[in-house]
Parts: sequence; C-alpha cells; structure tokens
Amino acid sequence: MTITIYGIKNCDTMKKARSWLDDHGVAYDFHDYKTAGIAKDKLKQWSDEVGWETLLNRAGTTFKKLLDADKEGLNERKALALMAEQPSMIKRPVLDLGPKRVVGFKPDIYAKEVPAKARKNG
Repeated sequence: MTITIYGIKNCDTMKKARSWLDDHGVAYDFHDYKTAGIAKDKLKQWSDEVGWETLLNRAGTTFKKLLDADKEGLNERKALALMAEQPSMIKRPVLDLGPKRVVGFKPDIYAKEVPAKARKNG
C-alpha cells in the first residue's frame, strides 16, 4: 500500500503531519500542490468522499482574501474550481491511505487510521 500525503511544503500543519509519519516509520510519498498542482478529478473524488466543505480551508489567508463575490453562493462546483485554481485553499494535509482519505492533522486520528502494518515500529 502506498500512502500519499498532499499539501504544501512550508505549511506548519504539514510539517507536524510529516513528522508524525516519520516518527512512526511510515513510508509515504509527498505531493506538493504548489509545485505539482492537483487534478480536478482528484478533487472531485475527494469531495465525493469527505465533502467539499471538509476540503475547503476557509480559515486560510487565501480564502479570506477572496472577493466577497467569490465567497457568495459557494457550492461544490464553485468550491472545487477555486481549490483547483488556488490549491492553498485545500485543507491540509490530505492523507491518502488507499481506501480512505484523512483531511487535516490530529495525532490521535492518525494513530487510529494509519494501518499498523504501514508503520515500521507499529
């Protein structure tokens, strides 16, 4: 099983999540939105699974700097278009565990969701 963590290299939450994975001996691939972008079909797949409201980072500066007109009438189509155009609006990290995605970082959730067999010391 290949685990992929999606996010932005210099994000503090990403650093915490990657440290957790490293500390638990979890091998993973890192996908940086800033350099590699994100496919619209991947965003749609995630949205279908976890909901666009979960994926959209409303607390970030990129979202807050949007014009009010862009924030009004948000629906899945509009939110996905915004996230595809400006990937910093995607909540970080998105941890792809194969059959499941985990959005955001909380150590207790990672401890529960990351399979023990993926951990060298688990």
